[in-house]
Amino acid sequence: MSGHGLLYPLIALMMLLWSANFIIAKVAVREIPPLLLSALRVALAGLFILPIYRWSRRNGQTWAKGDLRLLVALGVFGVALNQVFFVAGISRTSVAHSALLIGITPLMVLLIAAATGQERLSARKILGMLIALAGVAILNISPAPAGAGGATLAGDLLTLLATLTFALFTVLGKEVTERCGTIAVNTVAYTGGALALSPVVVWNAGSFAFAEVSWSAWASLLYMALFPSVVCYLIYFHALSRIPASRVAAFSYLQPLIATLMGVVLLGERISIPLAAGGSVIFAGVYLTERG
Repeated sequence: MSGHGLLYPLIALMMLLWSANFIIAKVAVREIPPLLLSALRVALAGLFILPIYRWSRRNGQTWAKGDLRLLVALGVFGVALNQVFFVAGISRTSVAHSALLIGITPLMVLLIAAATGQERLSARKILGMLIALAGVAILNISPAPAGAGGATLAGDLLTLLATLTFALFTVLGKEVTERCGTIAVNTVAYTGGALALSPVVVWNAGSFAFAEVSWSAWASLLYMALFPSVVCYLIYFHALSRIPASRVAAFSYLQPLIATLMGVVLLGERISIPLAAGGSVIFAGVYLTERG
Protein backbone atom coordinates (compact mmCIF):
# COMPACT_ATOMS: atom_id res chain seq x y z
CA MET A 1 0.00 0.00 0.00
CA SER A 2 1.33 3.46 -0.90
CA GLY A 3 2.18 6.08 1.71
CA HIS A 4 -0.95 8.07 0.95
CA GLY A 5 -3.00 4.88 0.79
CA LEU A 6 -2.07 4.15 4.40
CA LEU A 7 -2.34 7.77 5.47
CA TYR A 8 -6.10 8.17 5.11
CA PRO A 9 -6.95 5.05 7.14
CA LEU A 10 -4.62 6.44 9.83
CA ILE A 11 -6.47 9.77 9.77
CA ALA A 12 -9.79 7.91 10.04
CA LEU A 13 -8.39 5.99 13.03
CA MET A 14 -7.28 9.28 14.59
CA MET A 15 -10.80 10.70 14.26
CA LEU A 16 -12.33 7.57 15.83
CA LEU A 17 -9.87 7.60 18.74
CA TRP A 18 -10.37 11.32 19.40
CA SER A 19 -14.15 10.98 19.16
CA ALA A 20 -14.18 7.99 21.51
CA ASN A 21 -12.27 10.03 24.09
CA PHE A 22 -15.47 11.91 24.97
CA ILE A 23 -17.22 8.61 25.73
CA ILE A 24 -14.23 7.22 27.62
CA ALA A 25 -13.97 10.36 29.75
CA LYS A 26 -17.64 10.01 30.68
CA VAL A 27 -16.98 6.47 31.88
CA ALA A 28 -13.85 7.38 33.87
CA VAL A 29 -15.35 10.42 35.61
CA ARG A 30 -18.12 8.28 37.11
CA GLU A 31 -15.56 6.76 39.50
CA ILE A 32 -12.59 9.13 39.55
CA PRO A 33 -13.10 12.80 40.57
CA PRO A 34 -12.50 15.22 37.67
CA LEU A 35 -9.49 16.96 39.22
CA LEU A 36 -7.77 13.70 40.14
CA LEU A 37 -8.59 12.19 36.74
CA SER A 38 -7.02 15.20 35.03
CA ALA A 39 -3.86 14.97 37.14
CA LEU A 40 -3.42 11.25 36.49
CA ARG A 41 -4.06 11.64 32.77
CA VAL A 42 -1.47 14.39 32.34
CA ALA A 43 1.13 12.50 34.40
CA LEU A 44 0.65 9.27 32.44
CA ALA A 45 0.66 11.08 29.09
CA GLY A 46 3.97 12.66 30.07
CA LEU A 47 5.40 9.22 30.86
CA PHE A 48 4.18 7.86 27.53
CA ILE A 49 5.58 10.72 25.45
CA LEU A 50 8.97 10.95 27.20
CA PRO A 51 10.53 7.88 25.52
CA ILE A 52 9.22 9.10 22.15
CA TYR A 53 11.00 12.40 22.74
CA ARG A 54 14.23 10.65 23.72
CA TRP A 55 14.05 8.53 20.57
CA SER A 56 13.28 11.42 18.22
CA ARG A 57 15.14 14.36 19.75
CA ARG A 58 17.53 16.32 17.59
CA ASN A 59 21.24 15.81 18.11
CA GLY A 60 22.70 18.48 20.34
CA GLN A 61 19.36 20.15 20.92
CA THR A 62 19.57 22.90 23.51
CA TRP A 63 16.90 24.91 25.27
CA ALA A 64 17.00 28.62 25.88
CA LYS A 65 15.95 29.67 29.39
CA GLY A 66 13.15 31.76 27.94
CA ASP A 67 11.84 28.79 25.98
CA LEU A 68 11.80 26.56 29.04
CA ARG A 69 9.99 29.16 31.15
CA LEU A 70 7.41 29.66 28.40
CA LEU A 71 6.88 25.93 27.96
CA VAL A 72 6.46 25.29 31.68
CA ALA A 73 3.91 28.12 31.77
CA LEU A 74 2.16 26.64 28.75
CA GLY A 75 2.20 23.28 30.50
CA VAL A 76 0.44 24.77 33.50
CA PHE A 77 -2.15 26.77 31.57
CA GLY A 78 -2.39 24.93 28.24
CA VAL A 79 -2.13 21.35 29.48
CA ALA A 80 -3.01 21.19 33.19
CA LEU A 81 -5.86 23.71 33.16
CA ASN A 82 -7.02 22.48 29.77
CA GLN A 83 -7.48 18.95 31.09
CA VAL A 84 -9.09 20.14 34.33
CA PHE A 85 -11.64 22.20 32.40
CA PHE A 86 -12.27 19.43 29.84
CA VAL A 87 -12.88 16.68 32.39
CA ALA A 88 -14.87 18.93 34.74
CA GLY A 89 -16.89 20.12 31.76
CA ILE A 90 -17.75 16.70 30.37
CA SER A 91 -18.80 15.57 33.84
CA ARG A 92 -21.49 18.28 33.69
CA THR A 93 -22.51 18.24 30.03
CA SER A 94 -23.30 15.81 27.23
CA VAL A 95 -20.84 14.21 24.83
CA ALA A 96 -22.46 16.04 21.91
CA HIS A 97 -22.19 19.48 23.54
CA SER A 98 -18.59 18.84 24.60
CA ALA A 99 -17.55 17.67 21.12
CA LEU A 100 -19.24 20.60 19.39
CA LEU A 101 -17.68 23.15 21.73
CA ILE A 102 -14.22 21.61 21.41
CA GLY A 103 -14.84 21.81 17.66
CA ILE A 104 -14.70 25.61 17.72
CA THR A 105 -11.02 25.53 18.72
CA PRO A 106 -9.94 26.85 15.27
CA LEU A 107 -12.07 29.94 15.87
CA MET A 108 -10.49 30.53 19.27
CA VAL A 109 -7.03 30.09 17.74
CA LEU A 110 -7.82 32.59 15.00
CA LEU A 111 -9.19 35.14 17.47
CA ILE A 112 -6.13 34.93 19.75
CA ALA A 113 -3.76 34.97 16.77
CA ALA A 114 -5.47 38.12 15.50
CA ALA A 115 -5.23 39.74 18.94
CA THR A 116 -1.47 39.03 19.02
CA GLY A 117 -0.89 40.25 15.47
CA GLN A 118 -0.22 36.81 13.96
CA GLU A 119 -3.37 36.74 11.80
CA ARG A 120 -5.67 39.23 10.10
CA LEU A 121 -9.43 39.06 10.44
CA SER A 122 -11.49 39.43 7.28
CA ALA A 123 -15.17 40.34 7.25
CA ARG A 124 -16.02 36.74 6.34
CA LYS A 125 -14.03 35.36 9.26
CA ILE A 126 -15.71 37.74 11.69
CA LEU A 127 -19.12 36.75 10.31
CA GLY A 128 -18.23 33.08 10.70
CA MET A 129 -17.24 33.63 14.33
CA LEU A 130 -20.51 35.42 15.07
CA ILE A 131 -22.49 32.60 13.43
CA ALA A 132 -20.62 29.97 15.48
CA LEU A 133 -21.22 32.00 18.65
CA ALA A 134 -24.93 32.05 17.82
CA GLY A 135 -24.77 28.26 17.50
CA VAL A 136 -23.27 28.00 20.99
CA ALA A 137 -26.13 30.13 22.32
CA ILE A 138 -28.70 27.91 20.57
CA LEU A 139 -27.19 24.84 22.26
CA ASN A 140 -28.14 26.30 25.64
CA ILE A 141 -31.72 27.33 24.87
CA SER A 142 -32.98 24.57 27.16
CA PRO A 143 -30.08 23.16 29.22
CA ALA A 144 -30.71 20.32 31.63
CA PRO A 145 -30.99 21.09 35.36
CA ALA A 146 -27.81 20.55 37.35
CA GLY A 147 -27.55 16.91 38.37
CA ALA A 148 -29.88 15.69 35.64
CA GLY A 149 -27.04 14.01 33.77
CA GLY A 150 -27.51 15.98 30.57
CA ALA A 151 -25.99 19.14 29.15
CA THR A 152 -25.80 22.08 31.57
CA LEU A 153 -24.70 25.67 31.11
CA ALA A 154 -21.95 25.21 33.72
CA GLY A 155 -20.59 22.18 31.86
CA ASP A 156 -20.63 24.02 28.55
CA LEU A 157 -18.83 27.03 30.04
CA LEU A 158 -16.13 24.79 31.51
CA THR A 159 -15.71 23.13 28.11
CA LEU A 160 -15.38 26.55 26.46
CA LEU A 161 -12.60 27.33 28.95
CA ALA A 162 -10.89 24.09 27.89
CA THR A 163 -11.14 25.25 24.28
CA LEU A 164 -9.72 28.65 25.20
CA THR A 165 -6.72 27.24 27.11
CA PHE A 166 -5.82 24.89 24.26
CA ALA A 167 -6.09 27.76 21.77
CA LEU A 168 -3.74 29.82 23.95
CA PHE A 169 -1.31 26.89 24.04
CA THR A 170 -1.45 26.62 20.23
CA VAL A 171 -0.87 30.31 19.51
CA LEU A 172 1.60 31.21 22.25
CA GLY A 173 3.63 28.05 21.67
CA LYS A 174 3.86 28.51 17.89
CA GLU A 175 7.30 30.14 17.73
CA VAL A 176 9.00 27.82 20.20
CA THR A 177 7.42 24.84 18.42
CA GLU A 178 8.98 25.97 15.14
CA ARG A 179 12.39 26.23 16.85
CA CYS A 180 12.37 23.08 18.96
CA GLY A 181 9.87 20.70 17.34
CA THR A 182 6.41 19.57 18.35
CA ILE A 183 7.43 16.43 20.25
CA ALA A 184 9.95 18.34 22.38
CA VAL A 185 7.44 21.10 23.12
CA ASN A 186 4.71 18.69 24.14
CA THR A 187 7.10 16.66 26.30
CA VAL A 188 8.14 19.72 28.32
CA ALA A 189 4.58 21.06 28.43
CA TYR A 190 3.17 17.77 29.71
CA THR A 191 5.96 17.54 32.28
CA GLY A 192 5.14 21.06 33.48
CA GLY A 193 1.44 20.21 33.57
CA ALA A 194 2.12 17.04 35.53
CA LEU A 195 4.20 18.92 38.09
CA ALA A 196 1.47 21.54 38.45
CA LEU A 197 -1.15 18.87 39.14
CA SER A 198 1.05 16.60 41.30
CA PRO A 199 -0.30 18.07 44.58
CA VAL A 200 -3.73 16.78 43.55
CA VAL A 201 -2.42 13.21 43.44
CA VAL A 202 -0.59 13.63 46.75
CA TRP A 203 -3.69 15.14 48.37
CA ASN A 204 -5.84 12.21 47.27
CA ALA A 205 -3.28 9.51 48.07
CA GLY A 206 -4.48 9.06 51.63
CA SER A 207 -8.18 9.77 51.19
CA PHE A 208 -9.31 8.42 47.82
CA ALA A 209 -10.18 4.71 47.64
CA PHE A 210 -8.02 3.81 44.64
CA ALA A 211 -8.57 0.09 45.27
CA GLU A 212 -12.32 0.48 44.74
CA VAL A 213 -11.96 1.90 41.22
CA SER A 214 -13.10 -0.64 38.63
CA TRP A 215 -10.90 -2.01 35.88
CA SER A 216 -13.04 -0.22 33.28
CA ALA A 217 -12.31 3.16 34.90
CA TRP A 218 -8.57 2.43 35.04
CA ALA A 219 -8.65 1.28 31.41
CA SER A 220 -10.47 4.49 30.52
CA LEU A 221 -7.77 6.54 32.23
CA LEU A 222 -5.03 4.70 30.32
CA TYR A 223 -6.92 5.25 27.07
CA MET A 224 -7.23 8.99 27.75
CA ALA A 225 -3.52 9.27 28.51
CA LEU A 226 -2.22 7.19 25.61
CA PHE A 227 -4.46 7.50 22.57
CA PRO A 228 -5.75 11.12 22.39
CA SER A 229 -2.63 12.62 23.97
CA VAL A 230 0.09 10.60 22.20
CA VAL A 231 -1.06 8.29 19.39
CA CYS A 232 -3.50 10.73 17.77
CA TYR A 233 -0.99 13.52 18.13
CA LEU A 234 1.68 11.51 16.28
CA ILE A 235 -0.76 10.63 13.49
CA TYR A 236 -1.84 14.27 13.24
CA PHE A 237 1.65 15.63 12.71
CA HIS A 238 2.56 12.75 10.39
CA ALA A 239 -0.47 13.70 8.29
CA LEU A 240 0.57 17.37 8.28
CA SER A 241 3.94 16.34 6.86
CA ARG A 242 2.29 14.49 3.96
CA ILE A 243 -0.79 16.48 2.91
CA PRO A 244 -1.92 20.14 3.18
CA ALA A 245 -3.08 21.35 6.58
CA SER A 246 -6.44 22.38 5.12
CA ARG A 247 -7.11 18.80 4.06
CA VAL A 248 -6.21 17.46 7.50
CA ALA A 249 -8.41 20.13 9.11
CA ALA A 250 -11.34 19.09 6.93
CA PHE A 251 -11.44 15.75 8.72
CA SER A 252 -11.96 17.56 12.04
CA TYR A 253 -15.54 18.27 10.99
CA LEU A 254 -16.21 14.55 11.47
CA GLN A 255 -15.23 14.50 15.15
CA PRO A 256 -18.36 16.13 16.65
CA LEU A 257 -20.58 14.01 14.41
CA ILE A 258 -18.84 10.75 15.32
CA ALA A 259 -18.73 11.63 19.03
CA THR A 260 -22.43 12.54 19.02
CA LEU A 261 -23.39 9.26 17.35
CA MET A 262 -21.24 7.37 19.86
CA GLY A 263 -22.98 9.19 22.71
CA VAL A 264 -26.39 8.25 21.32
CA VAL A 265 -25.52 4.58 20.75
CA LEU A 266 -23.31 3.89 23.77
CA LEU A 267 -24.64 6.28 26.43
CA GLY A 268 -28.25 6.70 25.36
CA GLU A 269 -27.95 10.45 24.83
CA ARG A 270 -30.74 12.12 22.86
CA ILE A 271 -30.48 14.45 19.89
CA SER A 272 -32.66 17.44 20.79
CA ILE A 273 -33.85 20.23 18.50
CA PRO A 274 -31.47 22.81 20.11
CA LEU A 275 -28.59 20.33 19.70
CA ALA A 276 -29.32 19.69 16.02
CA ALA A 277 -29.91 23.38 15.27
CA GLY A 278 -27.00 24.68 17.34
CA GLY A 279 -24.65 22.04 15.97
CA SER A 280 -25.56 22.91 12.39
CA VAL A 281 -25.04 26.63 13.01
CA ILE A 282 -21.66 25.98 14.68
CA PHE A 283 -20.57 23.84 11.72
CA ALA A 284 -21.59 26.62 9.33
CA GLY A 285 -19.71 29.25 11.34
CA VAL A 286 -16.50 27.22 11.60
CA TYR A 287 -16.65 26.35 7.90
CA LEU A 288 -17.16 29.99 6.89
CA THR A 289 -14.34 31.16 9.16
CA GLU A 290 -11.84 28.62 7.83
CA ARG A 291 -12.76 29.51 4.24
CA GLY A 292 -12.55 33.26 4.93
